Amino acid sequence: MSQSPAPTSPEKPMSRRATLMVSLLSVLIVVMVYLFWQGTWFGRELTDEKISEYLADGDKPRNAQHVIAQISERISQGDESVKKWYPRIVALADHPLAQLRVNAAWLMGQDNEFGQFHEKLKQMLGDSDPLVRRNAALSLIRFKDESGRQELLGMLGNHTVHSPHTGVFKEFLEVEDVVDDGTLLARVEVQGQEEPAEVRSPLPGIVKKRLLEDGAEVNTGDAVLVLGPDATHVYEALRALYLVGKPGDVDSIRPFLQPTENFPENVARQARLTVEMIRERRKQ
Repeated sequence: MSQSPAPTSPEKPMSRRATLMVSLLSVLIVVMVYLFWQGTWFGRELTDEKISEYLADGDKPRNAQHVIAQISERISQGDESVKKWYPRIVALADHPLAQLRVNAAWLMGQDNEFGQFHEKLKQMLGDSDPLVRRNAALSLIRFKDESGRQELLGMLGNHTVHSPHTGVFKEFLEVEDVVDDGTLLARVEVQGQEEPAEVRSPLPGIVKKRLLEDGAEVNTGDAVLVLGPDATHVYEALRALYLVGKPGDVDSIRPFLQPTENFPENVARQARLTVEMIRERRKQ
């Protein structure tokens, strides 16, 4: 005969103190999530006072990025009052942090009637960061300025990555790996340095070729990898070349006339439209 299970004692109700602690913990979690959301969401509207404060504070890049997003939105709404901050936007174009220069170059293309934006963008074509140069070239199109055309053509081609360090090269990524800007491409073991230094991608793209083998010695400035172009950058370059492209640019556009695994139909369609417009301008 089977034994019946032993009777279980009824669970003791949670004490008032424990209940209070659980409630406080739940509230704390909600508050932390809210604060994180507030700190990372650029849709939160800023007052004019906050915009001025954030632009004056160069130590918090995310605040400046938030301001750039807000000013762009207000420009699109025809808000003339944002012009009082234009000198600070021009100043951001010289910020030591490349990401802020990238954002500033993009924003300056939103108002193509402000002469200082136009002049600054032309200077930014000589920036050390390729993303800054590309955004400057694209923004200049809004000013009907084709001085960034060579940079636009560069967006259609390969980009060689150079080592910022001297040491022993350690391969990390494989050919055909897709990368974003900032992706870790490889490491370099530097003499006298405990942790290996990093080689990060300056651009989004696809690893097309490794120029060094694992364990090879590398000097600062040596070429280490070749990146193929990114589909989004190709698409934006094609849109710009639709307006300023020359007959000699068709050869650079031709590889994108048909869709591929890395370059979908929207890229191919834009390539065909761009070639047609270039040929039409030549006839005229």
